[in-house]
Amino acid sequence: MPEPVKKSAFTKKPKSEEVSVGGTVTFLAETEKPGLKVKWQRNNVDITANERFAIKSEGKQHSLTISNAITEDEVVYAVIAGTSKVKFELKVKEQEKTEESPAPVSNPDPAPAAPEASEAPAPPASDGSAPPPTEAAEAKPPESSEATATQPEPPKDEIGLFLERPQDGEITVGTNIKFTARIAGANLIKKPVVKWFKGKWMDLTSKVGKHLQLHESYDRNTKIYTFEIQIIGAKTTYAGGYRCEVSSKDKFDSCNFNLAVHEAASSGEVDIRAAFRRTGDGTEEAGELDFSALLKKRDNEPKQGTEPDVDVWEILKKAPPSEYEKIAFQYGITDLRGLLKRLKKMKKEEKKSEAFLKKMDPAYQIDKGQKMKLVVEVANPDAEVKWLKNGQEIRVSGSKYIFESIGNKRILTINNCSLADDAAYTCVIGEEKCFTELFVREPPIQILHPLEDQMVMVGERVEFMCEVSEEGAQVKWEKDGVELTREETFKYRFKKDGKKHYLIINETTVEDGGHYKVKTNGGDSLAELMVQEKQLEVLQDVADLTVRAKEQAVFKCEVSDETVTGIWVKNGKEVIANNRIKITHIGRVHKLTIDDVVPQDEGDYSFIPNGFAFSLSAKLHFMEVKIDFVPRQEPPKIKLDCMSQCADTIIVVAGNKLRLDVPISGDPAPTVVWMKGDKVIEQIKVRTETESQHDLYRDVDLISEVDGRVHVETHPDHCVFTIEGAEKSDEGAYTVVVKNEAGEDKANINVKVIEVPDPPEAPRISNIGEDFCTVQWDPPKYDGGQPILGYILERKKKKSYRWMRLNYDLVQELTYESKRMIEGVVYEMRIYAVNSIGMSIPSQHSQPFMPIAPTSEPTMLVVDDVSDTSISLKWRPPERIGAGGLDGYTVEYCKEGSTEWVPALLGLTERTSVMIRDLPTGERLAFRVRAINLAGPSEPCTMKEPVTIREIMQRPKIWLPRYLRQKLIKKVGETVNIVIPFQGKPRPVVTWLKDGQPVDPKQIGIRNSEADSILFIRKAERDHSGEYKVQIQIENCEDSATIHIQIVDKPSAPQNLKLVEIWGFNVALEWVPPKDDGNTEITGYTVQKADKKTMEWFTVFEHYRRTHCVVSDLIMGNEYFFRVFSENMCGLSENPCTSKNSAYIQKTGTAYKPPSYKDHEFEEAPKFTHPLNDRSVIAGYNATLSCALRGIPKPKITWYKNKMDLSMEARYRSFSKQGVLTLELRKPSPFDGGVYTCKAVNEHGVAETECRLEVRVPQ
Repeated sequence: MPEPVKKSAFTKKPKSEEVSVGGTVTFLAETEKPGLKVKWQRNNVDITANERFAIKSEGKQHSLTISNAITEDEVVYAVIAGTSKVKFELKVKEQEKTEESPAPVSNPDPAPAAPEASEAPAPPASDGSAPPPTEAAEAKPPESSEATATQPEPPKDEIGLFLERPQDGEITVGTNIKFTARIAGANLIKKPVVKWFKGKWMDLTSKVGKHLQLHESYDRNTKIYTFEIQIIGAKTTYAGGYRCEVSSKDKFDSCNFNLAVHEAASSGEVDIRAAFRRTGDGTEEAGELDFSALLKKRDNEPKQGTEPDVDVWEILKKAPPSEYEKIAFQYGITDLRGLLKRLKKMKKEEKKSEAFLKKMDPAYQIDKGQKMKLVVEVANPDAEVKWLKNGQEIRVSGSKYIFESIGNKRILTINNCSLADDAAYTCVIGEEKCFTELFVREPPIQILHPLEDQMVMVGERVEFMCEVSEEGAQVKWEKDGVELTREETFKYRFKKDGKKHYLIINETTVEDGGHYKVKTNGGDSLAELMVQEKQLEVLQDVADLTVRAKEQAVFKCEVSDETVTGIWVKNGKEVIANNRIKITHIGRVHKLTIDDVVPQDEGDYSFIPNGFAFSLSAKLHFMEVKIDFVPRQEPPKIKLDCMSQCADTIIVVAGNKLRLDVPISGDPAPTVVWMKGDKVIEQIKVRTETESQHDLYRDVDLISEVDGRVHVETHPDHCVFTIEGAEKSDEGAYTVVVKNEAGEDKANINVKVIEVPDPPEAPRISNIGEDFCTVQWDPPKYDGGQPILGYILERKKKKSYRWMRLNYDLVQELTYESKRMIEGVVYEMRIYAVNSIGMSIPSQHSQPFMPIAPTSEPTMLVVDDVSDTSISLKWRPPERIGAGGLDGYTVEYCKEGSTEWVPALLGLTERTSVMIRDLPTGERLAFRVRAINLAGPSEPCTMKEPVTIREIMQRPKIWLPRYLRQKLIKKVGETVNIVIPFQGKPRPVVTWLKDGQPVDPKQIGIRNSEADSILFIRKAERDHSGEYKVQIQIENCEDSATIHIQIVDKPSAPQNLKLVEIWGFNVALEWVPPKDDGNTEITGYTVQKADKKTMEWFTVFEHYRRTHCVVSDLIMGNEYFFRVFSENMCGLSENPCTSKNSAYIQKTGTAYKPPSYKDHEFEEAPKFTHPLNDRSVIAGYNATLSCALRGIPKPKITWYKNKMDLSMEARYRSFSKQGVLTLELRKPSPFDGGVYTCKAVNEHGVAETECRLEVRVPQ
């Protein structure tokens, strides 16, 4: 799955600037979001604000101001926001330049220290790849190495491990340079490990030797580690980028720097043999040739006289590949890459393998965990086969590798492929090898257990966990789209445990709230973290108690947070638990229990929750029992004190204990009867413990209900009515009646039981948007006897088990708008009702729902075409589609001045273009487009101006294809299909002419459309050759284009083949060119001979240009016939021209006396039989210039351009074959145009021919 393209966090980026020495410059940047953290860097080092560098940040605007600029400020700067990084440069101009070396500028800001440069160059490197140095400070040249210059202190790194970072440097070839890194060791547990790299991966530790040395030291006083890398005898190949990495246990830091190596100024001649001598000690592993440096030196040398012509191709064919660079340098060939490509084509095909019948493919790819088979077929079934992996022989070990031999096939099976099996494999038979590469593709990592939403309080610990399909998989964590990196380890902690990955935030803050995402290469998971400030809610307060001696006192309170702890205090002093006093904390309930109460326990008790500035207080009243003896009778009397707001009503919380102390009096002691309404509570009289117990309990009757939950204790001066765990059924009016011999008394008591309310009905979801919805519900049927104070809402993802609270302040209304949801995720809601007693059980959850929103409006609505009754519109899809997808588009139009929008289409269209027909001509209409999805229509995209429905005339224009601007050549019988695109409105009239006359529709097919015209010939004939002209016309405007078509065929046979002369073993032939050349140039002739006895024809000459030839090396005593074929670009003629007479080669020793002829003088001055012709070619395509020459002895040929000799130019190549001279120009440019001359010289004279070459640039 390809990684999406990252969006830049900057809406305005800083640009490179120029400033004079001592001046001030400001770089400005604007971020997409306000308050985004931005940092500035100078040469990859963070910039801290000081006197010279001022950093400002206001909302979205950020700036860096550099005052009193100096030359050292001319470096690369960068600004970073999130994952976006923008680089820019500062150029510092010097006001006055002097030849003397500039003195160091005093700089208030610490600048990097220059590395030291040694004076004496070291011997050449023993390794061709020379140990590359790191980006360091500027080095001193050798001639100024003795001079000392005061350098400002290096900058201190206040963030990373470095006290001093290596700085960029410049040196001259052959000099030395040193780079220094200093690290503070005071805060490190053990010695840091430092590694030096060149580029990305080259570890310089293995390159230590003559040219590279590493040093380290430790200062015990300052506790600073110093690490140095010194480059000795630098070469140009040492230039590049370097990196220094420091690691110590769980800390890591790195620094990049550059080294520039300049050529030393030299004069004098170059010793070629010394230049080609490899660097090093002359062993096989000596250094490489510095070919580029040799070319630079060679360019500075004065050119000498021209050398004699040498066939470089023949030298390269015979030379080994290791000598190619040397030969190219020797003969001035600068395009070595092109030369090697052409040489590769000239090489013969590789010989077929003798050991392998079938080799492995160059590469294979397989998924991790799969089985791979590598198969080869061998020629010899008995041959010994070895398998290598990365050059190491594979041994049989367990079931990982299996070797098989089936007939001629040899199979290597690799079971359960892992990333370690990603390597190069070789099959070896004797001296022959077969290579392949195996690429193991790691399957995408799937997320098995997604992240879950969490809601925490400020300061709590948060742990996000996800489970992936593979152990050790790499995952990436993001917060609100910004990647969380290891640089933020002080805040975030990443943990791996097998397949589980954790993101841990130890102490959360309000800023940590947001959306967290974990990404793998096979998917991602998103969760929301909501951080609320701590608000502790008291669900049940501590109540005052009145108890007697030896009774139990229980103070109880309930708070909203189960994790909150606290202390109990009495009269300001903390209560310490012991055998009699117990302190418990179960869930949200905190209890203080005092057994066997004594008078000293009376006082003010408070519960103080830890971390909150309030307390819950209550009083403990100790009631003493006084017994007065009255010898006389007294009627009973109830002295009722309900200790409640209402005199006759007692309120108790369901589940709590109700205890009523009713003081009574009377003599003798009255009997007590309790009734609920008209029903007498059945009571059982129970005698208490023996009389020897405490006097307080003497003569106490215990009357209890059957289940023991309701009971009455009767004492001489009071009675106690107790209900353990009050229930709703216990509510009602109670009557207590006391009787004795002197009379009776009674009192009525109303008991009201209150409790938490019933849960509301399942909530209803409405008004669903992109990340919000409206929740509605009805109040609970029973409010628990107390008014409803408000409601608490919770939300969860459908597949999750974690409910997340949405509000800490109670919601008073019956509606709530839930926000900050993730679009496309299915949610459920539930509600709690809260009264003064507490919180109800949760309601049934709502129907699952998904937050979705309409798409954004379509963009770039434009008119594509318009006619008298129709219009074509096109637009681009919305920038944001969302989880609801995109069902289609609706198109509407409205007349100018009206507000009524009329649908232009029936239903939706899925395309982003549409043609609307049957519109009123001349009417001005406005158009708009809406995108439709599950959430409804989007905002409309409306055209800025109304459009007049009337065809707009467009001038006719023909777009002639490039290949038709030259003559189009086709062979007889081929198909000709020419497409000529054009433009114009209304539809233009198209006319085709051939040689000035209308084309014949019976022979040539013409098809016209609104945008092009097609000329079609099914089978081309010679008569179809000519000049074709296409014209398009709209009213008085027209355009035309001309096309030249040439239909060619094979030529006819030559004419009048004659045997001009026979002498010795030679025959002179002569013929006349063919009557029909096939409508193209004759390129040559093929001459064949046949013995009269066998009449088998053998070719004597091919591609012969002349019309006469001499056939030699004939056999004495045989009789020969001859025939000639003509040839053009289509091939040889169908029939040859055969000689009527035969040629008999007489045997020697016959009596024939040849007539005496005057010796013929064959030598002649050079003469061009076919001169050069002017040519016009296209730039970038190879071109040739050809001419024909005769002359004996063979003339020396020289080519000139504008009278300049081309013999030493590598871009030109000359050929000479059978008297035809050819000059090839490789990819000419307009600079190659001019007058070209071919000059032939022998001892009898001089001949010249010239032409003009024009090089055209393609339009």
